[in-house]
Amino acid sequence: MGFTRRWFTKNLILSSFALPVLSFFPHAVFGSISYVVKRGDTLSGIAKRHDTSVSKIKRLNNLKTDLIKIGQKLTLPDPINYSYRDPIRHLKSQNAKIKLKRKQWEIIVVHHSATERGNASMFDQSHRQRGMQNGLAYHFVIGNGTDSKDGQIEMGSRWIKQLHGGHVKNTYINEVGIGICLVGNFEKTKPSQAQLKSLIALIDWLQGYILDKRLKFAGHKDIEKNLCPGKHFPLKAFHRKYS
Repeated sequence: MGFTRRWFTKNLILSSFALPVLSFFPHAVFGSISYVVKRGDTLSGIAKRHDTSVSKIKRLNNLKTDLIKIGQKLTLPDPINYSYRDPIRHLKSQNAKIKLKRKQWEIIVVHHSATERGNASMFDQSHRQRGMQNGLAYHFVIGNGTDSKDGQIEMGSRWIKQLHGGHVKNTYINEVGIGICLVGNFEKTKPSQAQLKSLIALIDWLQGYILDKRLKFAGHKDIEKNLCPGKHFPLKAFHRKYS
């Protein structure tokens, strides 16, 4: 079924059902973040976007100078402000500098990456190689402990620049939809408790504090015929809370 502005007007009835209680337990701290240098990057710019410092990046990668090249792979330190207890804390300073287009956003669309590993930088490189001019198709990526921390939320350039997404084929949904991707193949495995905790925190933060309005919620397969975000993602439970 195609999603249009008329569809939204007709279907903006919100459910009062609550999401069943999910138990969340602290996870071990995983490795640092992998990052692939893209055109226009500088060490200072990378450090600023990832809440770290140039000196830490240089020390971690044994760099003698500030010179970097496109395609170079860097290991970034864990974000200074990242916290499992408050998974959106490190996003607040980033978001404070963004000129938000609050009226633009109407729906949150959740995806899985359908890969075992990855992070925002790696997906950005892949999407650019596929011809996406604005890179990373999603607005946010939630890590699974492979190439970023388990549950770590990364803010993409499309959110920073308030650009439409590239995460579905439907043009209208891309224009009004916030794309959130959880790293993992949820046709094979379940999302981690840390990922689910971060997803709930991110949605509540976007609705309650950033946009100050209730948004519709959908899994990718609610919009287009596919398997995303996978059979092991608790889509029905999220629908009861957010749809």
